Amino acid sequence: MKSTILAALTALAANEVAGHAIFQQLWVDGTDYINFVCNAGTKAVAGKCPVKAGGSVTVEMHQQPGDRKCGSEAIGGAHWGPVQVYLTKVPDAAKADGSTSWFKIFSNSWSKKGKVGDDDNWGTRDLNTCCGKMDVKIPADIPAGDYLLRAEALALHTAGSAGGAQFYVSCYQITVSGGGNASPSPLVKFPGAYSANDPGIKINIHAAVDNYVAPGPAVIAGGVDKKAGSSACAGCEATCKVGTSPTAVAPTGSKVVDTGSDSASSSGSSADTSSADTSSSAGTSSGADTSSACSAAVYQQCGGNGYTGCTTCAEGLVCKDVSAPYYSQCVPAS
Repeated sequence: MKSTILAALTALAANEVAGHAIFQQLWVDGTDYINFVCNAGTKAVAGKCPVKAGGSVTVEMHQQPGDRKCGSEAIGGAHWGPVQVYLTKVPDAAKADGSTSWFKIFSNSWSKKGKVGDDDNWGTRDLNTCCGKMDVKIPADIPAGDYLLRAEALALHTAGSAGGAQFYVSCYQITVSGGGNASPSPLVKFPGAYSANDPGIKINIHAAVDNYVAPGPAVIAGGVDKKAGSSACAGCEATCKVGTSPTAVAPTGSKVVDTGSDSASSSGSSADTSSADTSSSAGTSSGADTSSACSAAVYQQCGGNGYTGCTTCAEGLVCKDVSAPYYSQCVPAS
């Protein structure tokens, strides 16, 4: 699958924003799989990750490609919002374009904690707590076969007006074994599932939030609708460690090639990110780079409460308050 799948996976026509974080890896029942992320780079990827129905996968997000250190936030800059996961059944995951119907299997959205939304519990806050990892159960009764798995984080720090929300989307190619004959519903298409004015997309989280419903359809029967902040890191979120946990190369056939317990290379498996934009341009990342010579690229963060990264913008850009005092980003000077 080529990187143009992002055009099908993203849902809204909004302002283009470069990515601040990247879903990079997928773990399956504690094994770190590589070489199967379908929108990494510009070439089709043949590998498909073998997954058992009823088992668990773990999506993993970080701010910089290849940086899987737990000392760095998975997604920084107070990018609070829900984390959701969808599946779509396809004839061949290596060739599918994401235009088929999707169903939601997982949602970790929000729960009340503070006086304003910034201080509440959010799915992306749970990602940061668990070193960028989030366990996702694969429903036990879905039919066997090839699927695309869409991992989606929604950042709401600039979502007070239509087009301000930022989506970070990656997809993974999987082959499910076992399972049953369920017909998952409800089904949605991308684009089409979301609207820029949906209450879960257009929201001011810098004020008090009394209720929040994540965008999209309900989680299907057999999926997981998790309350953000409701539990400590568990399963692979707590125990999977880069460099010591098992790794494997995603096979093009049915046999998995085990590469031992050495750290897996992230080459070819760093997924593109996306804002709420229907373009397929690859995102750039901003992180806690404290180098005095660093500069932030267009639409990257350059300031805000708690931000410790680059505060100087690249040539031709200026640092503009988008949602003061919480978030500023680099924009063209003219």
